[in-house]
Amino acid sequence: MNAIRKVEVGGDAAYAIEIGPGLLDDGARLSRALRGRHALIVSDGNVAPLYLQRVEASLHAARPDLSVGRFVIPPGEHEKTLARFGQCLDALAALGATRDACVIALGGGVVGDLAGFASACWMRGIDCVQVPTTLLAMVDSSVGGKTAVDLPSGKNLVGAFHPPRAVIADTAALRSLPDRELRAGLAEVVKYGAIFDATFLDWLEAHAEALLARNDDALAEAIARSCRYKAEVVARDPFERGDRAMLNFGHTFGHAIETEQGYAGTTGDGLNHGEAVAVGMVLAARLSSALGRAPAADAERLQRLLERFGLPTAIPPGLDPQALLARMRLDKKADAAGLRFILWDKAGAARIVSGIGDDAVLATLVA
Repeated sequence: MNAIRKVEVGGDAAYAIEIGPGLLDDGARLSRALRGRHALIVSDGNVAPLYLQRVEASLHAARPDLSVGRFVIPPGEHEKTLARFGQCLDALAALGATRDACVIALGGGVVGDLAGFASACWMRGIDCVQVPTTLLAMVDSSVGGKTAVDLPSGKNLVGAFHPPRAVIADTAALRSLPDRELRAGLAEVVKYGAIFDATFLDWLEAHAEALLARNDDALAEAIARSCRYKAEVVARDPFERGDRAMLNFGHTFGHAIETEQGYAGTTGDGLNHGEAVAVGMVLAARLSSALGRAPAADAERLQRLLERFGLPTAIPPGLDPQALLARMRLDKKADAAGLRFILWDKAGAARIVSGIGDDAVLATLVA
């Protein structure tokens, strides 16, 4: 087995992120965070047939006394609803889950968000272990404790901050990941270089082919670096009251696109989350340039890197700029001062900017 990379997340609710191949079969590691005798594995229809039985067998091998339940939802962002959240709570009730029970989120960001929110609410909060199986979840949604479900009016509008007890990322799971989902995860990886460290963009440019070829070491290094960037900011700002909001670079535009398309990314009729964020980052970089805050050349460099990873960089045809603007006004990153964006001064140096006028945003959307 390759060396396991470990990233510590500090703060009041400290936990570790463990990264490497073969971890789904490591029952001792998986069960280390379990305090009680009940565990509910939450997964979806794509991931469960591949990994759920293996994880359950690993847990039972390490903890024969463990009572394990299953809750499997259909795949897709459109399943991250209050109705599915309620069903997840029903599954915990059927299991007889007590205050020391644990929810194990086995899957991508949708599963992680839903399972995390259910664990935050069952008996006012039980443990959650995030076991991400997509690159996007490994570098983003599984880390930091943001959990939520969507409403028809907007993405992630109902949720809670609930840090996991552990994050276990088996990079071998990425071998079964569809190419499109791998590329979507790379969008979030690029984001960390864009907002925190331009030298990481250099590294990504140098290792693009290895990452697309699913080289284990390159992927593990990209995941570990991304998690370190996120861990540092989460420890400083666990409830997103300050600079943690910079992690939303590209997301104000991206969430508006996803919502306007009805979360249709998993059906092939719309952009998935990573693709929407890729477009959103390009738009945010262009808005930064239009406002005279950053060089246009940096926006062009970002666009080239995203396109090298096979990601879209333009708004899909048929979306109304005014409708997208209306979606942004309901986004959680809007505040009393008006529209708030994460912009950059240059590659690797982002900041939170409030009070951006509608005209500037519309000009970026129609450019």
